[in-house]
Amino acid sequence: MPDEVVPPGAGPGIGLLGPRTRHLLALEFGDRKDFDDPRLEWRRLFSELLGTFMLVLVAAGGGILHGKGQISLSAAVVAPGLMVLGIILFMGAISGAHLNPGVSLAFALRGDFPWKRVPGYIIIQLVGATLACLFLYAVFGNVQHLGATLPGPGYANWQALLMEIVLTAVLVSVILGTASAAQNVGAIAALGVGGYIALAGLWSAPVSGTSMNPARSFGPALVSGDFSSYWVYVVGPIAGALIAVGCAVVLRGKGGDAISYAAGSGVLDEGSRAAKQRLSEEIDRGEIVPPGITDTDTRRSDS
Repeated sequence: MPDEVVPPGAGPGIGLLGPRTRHLLALEFGDRKDFDDPRLEWRRLFSELLGTFMLVLVAAGGGILHGKGQISLSAAVVAPGLMVLGIILFMGAISGAHLNPGVSLAFALRGDFPWKRVPGYIIIQLVGATLACLFLYAVFGNVQHLGATLPGPGYANWQALLMEIVLTAVLVSVILGTASAAQNVGAIAALGVGGYIALAGLWSAPVSGTSMNPARSFGPALVSGDFSSYWVYVVGPIAGALIAVGCAVVLRGKGGDAISYAAGSGVLDEGSRAAKQRLSEEIDRGEIVPPGITDTDTRRSDS
């Protein structure tokens, strides 16, 4: 049997597929060098800055207005889920739409995101959250702790901590699971993540505020000057993210395949996605055989 050709930069999961399928994936999702191109990092960072700003603006702003009695708790907790859905759809392919230090760490641990980019992502997420809360401070003043996530009345820090661990474990599991094909079914991934955020908030907000995100909690804590329970919203989400990565290994094995890497890192190979799609279609119709693959290989992979 001829040796199978593995596309440059493809992860270990690709080796289980036929040669034709693996080449199609490489064409559609790009090479690792496209994801790691440092000349495009500023776009990814701006995407994370803007996305985290929008998320915290809605999440903390909803908390403020609910505290003032102007919107219901249901509206306040559903709004961030809808915002995340929109963010994933309109710029998820640029940066991966992490919007959350726990998500960045989880993608890196799975091998779907380069560790060298994690510090920049986390810093810019914290900056985006802070800018959102500075805007809210300018509009509303320092009221309702600027929508900070705090343990609810009658609940201790340890109860909020356990809730954040479990909620984040499920959130990151949903993200990692849908990211395994996020660039193929982006709308489904967005619905899954956004829907889960709304669902989690509907039942758990009275306990912990349903943060699941150290950046979302950082902005209000910094601008309002109240870090009294902030540790809960760092330890809980990070622990939950680690649990989710462990679950992903059990459920799907190691990460690092081309589709997951594209979902976690974003696709910014400027101007070539349409060309890749056309070439993929030509290969699919049998009009072109990728370099290094014989007609015999192609027929075998289709059988």
